[in-house]
Formats: sequence, structure tokens, C-alpha cells
Amino acid sequence: MMEMTSQMLSNRFGRWSKEIGHAVVILILTIALSVFLGDFTFLKGSEALYKGLFRFFRITLLLCLPLYLLSPIFEGLGRIVQRGKGAFLQMAEKRDLEIHPIKHWLVRPFQGIGIGLLFGTKLLSVLQVMTGEAATASLMIPTGQFQLGRFLIVTGITIVISLLLSTLWTLDDMGVRYLNRKRHEIRMIGRYAGTLTPIFFGFYGTFGLFNQFQKGDALLYLFQILVILYPPFTFFSVFHAHFLEKRGTLLLDRLVASEGGLDEEEK
Repeated sequence: MMEMTSQMLSNRFGRWSKEIGHAVVILILTIALSVFLGDFTFLKGSEALYKGLFRFFRITLLLCLPLYLLSPIFEGLGRIVQRGKGAFLQMAEKRDLEIHPIKHWLVRPFQGIGIGLLFGTKLLSVLQVMTGEAATASLMIPTGQFQLGRFLIVTGITIVISLLLSTLWTLDDMGVRYLNRKRHEIRMIGRYAGTLTPIFFGFYGTFGLFNQFQKGDALLYLFQILVILYPPFTFFSVFHAHFLEKRGTLLLDRLVASEGGLDEEEK
């Protein structure tokens, strides 16, 4: 029994190491550079060792924990759609729960960062008023110093980003399509909305940085934000895939298997 448990833990560790190992390396490098170079990721010296890790775990938890709210959200979403002129249907051949490096290591993390940049540039103006500090991109990133107002705002924004992205990703990965009963049209939901919208938001947020700072400072801040947010958003992307492996069928039942829903054969 102990040997089986040890083997299972070893297999899980090996799988997770393969899936998020590169993100962990980036996290370690950014902390090391902050220690030796000073203020590389808005942290200085030795404080980067613990504040950098705390910042990573705080952002990661705020992204991952809201996934457990998807069940009531999907149930409510299914009811709303079915009351109108539409319905959800699931196309089994479009279901994809595998980890794909390009999608889970590149596209989806940068989708989250793109939306985060949009909210961040708006948050920057609010925090300037609250803190009375001059404009700096460090105001958008938790530094380890607890400030209740900023904590509540950042927490709320992170949860909203998590729920928005996880909903779109789930619809895409589970092969869910929207059926317009009146026009008999089937439309994709998650893939286009989940890709194009964050890209647009990302460009908008990037332009916001360049509007508030000098070009050189804006480029530096953008790079710092990318290396800070990439590890937690990559972990979130991979964790979402594992979450669907265990709970995807339940979420699909909440969304589709209610009165008025259609399955693929009724299509």
C-alpha cells in the first residue's frame, strides 16, 4: 500500500514537473535577480526570497480557488440561455482535456496577463488616489506589504479574471457550442472570445502603460509585469486542465443536462 502511494505521488510529481517546471524556473530566476540586482521585480534584496514566493502563492490561489464556483455559475448560465432562444450542446469529438504546450504555456497565460494589464492600468489611477504615491507600475503588483484597500481591489479583480477565463476555457475544452434555436445556427463560444478579447484588452492595457509613463519606463514595467505574472497564470492554466479532468462532466451536466438542453444527437 505504501509502495503504491509512493508510486502515485512520484508519478504526479513527475507530471506536474513536466507541465509547470519552466514556470517554476522563471519564478526562481526572477527572485534570484531581485536578490542580486535589487528591485528587479519591485522587491529589493533578500526580501525577495520570501515576499516573491508569497506574492506568487497569493496570486496563484486567487486564480485557482474560484474554479470551485464554476458549478453554480454553469447551472445559472444554462438556465438563462434556455429561457431565451438558445441552448447549449456538447460535441464529444471537440472535447480536449490534454495539456498542449502552446495553448497552456503560451496562449492562455498571456490571455490572463492581457486582461490583467487592462484592469491594472485602470487600477493604477485608483491606487494613486488611495495611496497618494506617484505613478509606478509597482502599485499594480502585490509587494508583500499589506494594504487593505489595495488587497480588496486586487483580490476582486483577480477573482473576476479567474472566473471569466475559466468559464471560456471550460466551454472550449469540453466542446460546448451555442445553438440558436430560431436560426438553427451553431456557434463556438470559448475559443474566439477567449483568444481575441484578451488580446484586444492586452493591447489596450499596454497602450495605457505607454500613456502614463515614458517609453523606456513603460517597456521596463511591461517586462517586469510579464515575468511576475507568467508563473501564476501558467500554473492556473495547467491547474484548470486537471480540474476539468475530475469535474468536467459535472460542470457539463449542470450546463446542458437540464430541461430544454440538447445533446449532440438532437443536433
